[in-house]
Amino acid sequence: MPPDVEDAITTMGSVNNEFFYWMSIALMMLIHAGFLAYEIGASRSKNVLATAMKNLLAFATIIASFFFVGWFLYNAMPSGYIEMSDAAQAALPWSDNMGPNTADSASGIFWGAFALFAATTGSIMSGAVLERIRTSAFLVLTVLVGSVVWIIGAAWGWHGAGWMLTELGFHDVGAAGCVHMIAGFAALGILINLGPRRGRFLPDGTPVTIRPHNLPLTMLGLFLIFTGFFGFLMGCVIYSNEGYATIYGSPTTLSAFAFNTLMGLAGGIIGAYMTSRGEPFWTISGGLAGVIGVAAGLDLYHPALAFLIALGAGALIPFIGKLLEKFKIDDVVGAVSVHGGIGLYSLTMAGIFLAGYPNTDGNPSISLWGQLVGAAVFAALGFIPAYLVSLALKKAGLLRIPPEVEEQGLDLSEVPATPYPEGIPVTLMRGDTGDIVAVPTEDADADAVVVPTEEVK
Repeated sequence: MPPDVEDAITTMGSVNNEFFYWMSIALMMLIHAGFLAYEIGASRSKNVLATAMKNLLAFATIIASFFFVGWFLYNAMPSGYIEMSDAAQAALPWSDNMGPNTADSASGIFWGAFALFAATTGSIMSGAVLERIRTSAFLVLTVLVGSVVWIIGAAWGWHGAGWMLTELGFHDVGAAGCVHMIAGFAALGILINLGPRRGRFLPDGTPVTIRPHNLPLTMLGLFLIFTGFFGFLMGCVIYSNEGYATIYGSPTTLSAFAFNTLMGLAGGIIGAYMTSRGEPFWTISGGLAGVIGVAAGLDLYHPALAFLIALGAGALIPFIGKLLEKFKIDDVVGAVSVHGGIGLYSLTMAGIFLAGYPNTDGNPSISLWGQLVGAAVFAALGFIPAYLVSLALKKAGLLRIPPEVEEQGLDLSEVPATPYPEGIPVTLMRGDTGDIVAVPTEDADADAVVVPTEEVK
């Protein structure tokens, strides 16, 4: 091959590589648009703008802190502890690689993709803690999860040289464990210390449903997250002139990801619809559970198997949600169920159905034991730091907003604006007795007004 042709192919490969991850970053931004809509809709109207601001600040603080800390941890800790390897030194914020450098077309684009993974991980617990956490405490915790905890897990179990791969044969190509499970268990640790919203449980422990002020917006937000997930999964493959490989270096194709992502999405929605008896929030959350449920083995499952695994994942989440309610844990958006519980399910299913499948570079084969040990590591890595830091914040009186602020709503105390200056239209719905009731516009905790059925007709 003539040298000029070879140079042109090399340059084209470099440009294509950059563009591939550029689009991955752009699509992952839709996840955060989805989080914004999802959580705004799930909040009551008195907390809408505070919820939105919390999402914006989470995104910004994690991106910045990931530049200074997170990317270094990923490159320094595959062995389990910090090593100042060439890759680690190149990831230091003052390195030539961490800024405009025409000789390095890879570092910035890979950092950008991982920074969006970090923002996604830190934002997962955002919806769980709605309507009662202090913004300052939330930002401390989201940076802890998004720029420190999860990326250590990624270095251990989602890196081609990570000790969980080299020692256990661990397999988690779609980050069901190092992103979703860690974030879900971190949310659980925080919720234990944060406590439920006022009025969420009666004195005898009976759960009281606090309805989202805009359920359609929440459902739209989840569909945006589904769309952004394709960018997330683009970032889970390594693109080169030779084709695609998993994060572990084993060969794969985008076709494999397309088959199983879509079948996972479909299976999860159907499973959740069946077990929740058509409840809209759990049904659409089932799509996310389905994708996470197949994420660990996304590159290897047959699509029919992926559908069945996802069906089980979607079917499980309403029951996990009910179990949490028994312990008076108030998870507004089901983050512990969907991310923590189904992340664990995903790793376990990969251990069951992919056991014995060979790994690359002489690493141990996939095994159920390796998957379960990896899951235990991720559960501890997510839960323990988040629980301890949130406990310290609680002891210092810095975790939860005062009761009077929670009662009047965070928008009045934290945001110099109002989300609905002209009010929200009254919504008619059927009550438990069959009567048509008008849900109050401004105070979702107020008694509903009963409207005679003949007047509605």
